Amino acid sequence: MGELNSLWDIFQNNKLSRRQFIKTCVALTSIMGLSTTMIPKVIEAAEKKALVPVIWLHGHECTGCDEALLRSQTPLASDLVLNTISLEYTDVLAAAAGEPLEDHLAKTMQQYRGQYILAVEGAVPVGNDGVTCMVGGKPFVDNLRAVAQGAAAVLAYGSCASWGGIQAAKPNPTHSVAVTEVLPGKTVVRVPGCPPIPEVMTGVIMHYALFGQIPPLDSQGRPAQFYGNRIHDTCYRRPFFDSGMFAETYDGAGSKAGWCLYKLGCRGPETYNSCGNMRWWNGLSYPIQSGAPCIGCAEKDFWDHAPFSARLPQISLPNTIADADKVGLVAAGVAGAGVVAHGVASVIQHQKMQNKTVKEDPNETHCN
Repeated sequence: MGELNSLWDIFQNNKLSRRQFIKTCVALTSIMGLSTTMIPKVIEAAEKKALVPVIWLHGHECTGCDEALLRSQTPLASDLVLNTISLEYTDVLAAAAGEPLEDHLAKTMQQYRGQYILAVEGAVPVGNDGVTCMVGGKPFVDNLRAVAQGAAAVLAYGSCASWGGIQAAKPNPTHSVAVTEVLPGKTVVRVPGCPPIPEVMTGVIMHYALFGQIPPLDSQGRPAQFYGNRIHDTCYRRPFFDSGMFAETYDGAGSKAGWCLYKLGCRGPETYNSCGNMRWWNGLSYPIQSGAPCIGCAEKDFWDHAPFSARLPQISLPNTIADADKVGLVAAGVAGAGVVAHGVASVIQHQKMQNKTVKEDPNETHCN
């Protein structure tokens, strides 16, 4: 702990050029899902705004969100943790452990009260007085409530913190719940996904770090710039869906040709996330691109939709009254009718050309 510098201060202290600073600000603008017209404001904030202190708590979870963030490429996780935020407490990445780490948490909460961001990963078990998840000798739910009191903003990272996660799957023996259920009246930014896309996690936390306010949210408390579209809307397989071309098996010709995975259980038509446009690992790929249907991991109760290969209820296709089972036959019928129509048109056109030639030279003999 100590005096917090701005991002520009850190660049100067490390003898990094102004050009490198500007490039970083441009990258941050893109990551936050902002228009390029916001670049000057991002630069101004990065010059003056002190790094925001962050306390990262872990409840019932698998540490997948941490693992995803550590693989962020734009920016690198090391740059995020060391240069763009002030990560004061996390029991996964901290060098200290035990009493020294818990003492540092208490000092951070006192010194930066009303200034720090609380990032929460994992569901909150409240059954049996929360004894199924203890941190520092205290139930996690008690620690969460205590830290949240002095937080300027609360971020629920991952589907566990956002909705309850796999821990809340039926029959939910630990009575695990979402962060919002134990923090009534507190605005919680949901960043669902199992895990979320690393750059989405970075973009959300940097929005508050630079502008001092949470990003615009949708009706479910998710950042609108990252959860404003269904995966179905940005999927490169969408033209095959619209054409009624569906993979029937994982190893069939349709699957190998990149056809739509709807019949194999893809939940892209009801899942809101940025997988289709941002993708994973610096834009390398995402599940649908690798041949796996979307299981809707960013949506509430996705874990109770098993088996994941079970398809969604019938979804009407655009500008048709057919469903996915009939549209293939419809498309085939249309194609067949097109072939017949093309053949008829060709015969008519050929006959017209013959008649025209006869009129031009009635004495010429033509052989057909």
